[in-house]
Parts: sequence; structure tokens; C-alpha cells
Amino acid sequence: MQIETPPTEKRYEKAEGERRGLIIVNTGDGKGKSTAAFGLALRAHGRGKAVKIFQFMKVPTARFGEHRMFEQIGLPIEGLGDGFSWKSKDLEHSAQLARDGWEKARAAILSGEHFLVVLDEITYPLIYGWLPLDGVLQTLRDRPKDVHVCLTGRRCPPEIIELADTVTEMQMVKHAFKAGIPAQRGIED
Repeated sequence: MQIETPPTEKRYEKAEGERRGLIIVNTGDGKGKSTAAFGLALRAHGRGKAVKIFQFMKVPTARFGEHRMFEQIGLPIEGLGDGFSWKSKDLEHSAQLARDGWEKARAAILSGEHFLVVLDEITYPLIYGWLPLDGVLQTLRDRPKDVHVCLTGRRCPPEIIELADTVTEMQMVKHAFKAGIPAQRGIED
């Protein structure tokens, strides 16, 4: 490790632009995309802002750690799917759930009632062809001026990345699962 001298002067000028709703993308093969989006949701909720989280791949009855905590603090989270695609008994049904879920998410974005709308794992129904990319892009463009939208998932379409204001790509350096350690409660769920 190399030791650095802490900066003693500000490295950037204060932004002078207008505050407005942002499109934020967390993508890449590394762990932490949803976790970062949930942290953002907690931050907004802690400031008294209206937040809604939609999970495109989780079932409505999911009870992972985030669901339990969000329920306790009154932060709405809604599973829209039927789980991992490889567990689906009917992929057309999975696709229809994604389309129905998108209509709910789209309405929440366009209503202007939420400061932040999280579209967790939306990239999967997009890259599977279950949702039309053009419709998602149009909704992001048409959203009210002050609505922030955070999208998560691997392989985010380049068209969304181009439209986004902030994009973070999580890069996997190491992952416990690849070393044979199974997913663990409180870490992966």
C-alpha cells in the first residue's frame, strides 16, 4: 500500500447548475448494485422524502432482510416477478409479470408523487425482451422534473447508460460464491 498525503485544497469547484431529478444506474458484474440503491432509498427516506422500490425479479411474498427492515420503517418495496428465470415454470408468465410490474412502476414515476423510484433488477426483463426498451426510455425522459429514478442490474442497455446522469459499474474482483461459499442470510438476502 502506498501512503498518500491528504488533500489540503478543494479539488473541484462548486456545481452551479440547477438541481433536478437524476437517472442513476448501478450496473456491472460485481456485488452491491441493489445494496447501493437501497442505501440511496434509505438516505432519501431518512430525509422525509417519498420513496418507492420495485423489484422486478423478486416475488411479491419475498421476505429478505431488506423487506423486513423496510417494512419496519415504512419504506414501500414491492416484488413484481416470480424469481430467477431458471426457476420459472412458465417464462411467458414471468414476462407478463414484468410487463404488469412495469405499468405500476411507470405510473409511480410519472405521478410525481415520489422523490425517488428504484427499479431494482430492471435490466433483466429488458435484456430478455420482456419489456420494450423504447417505452422505458420514454418514461425516463417524460418523468416530472424533480423525480429521481435509480435502475439496477447487470448489462444495462447502452441507451439507458447514455441517458443517465450517474452510472456506477460494480466490478467483480473476487466473490465468495466463486470460492464455493454459498449465499448467506444477511449478506445476499
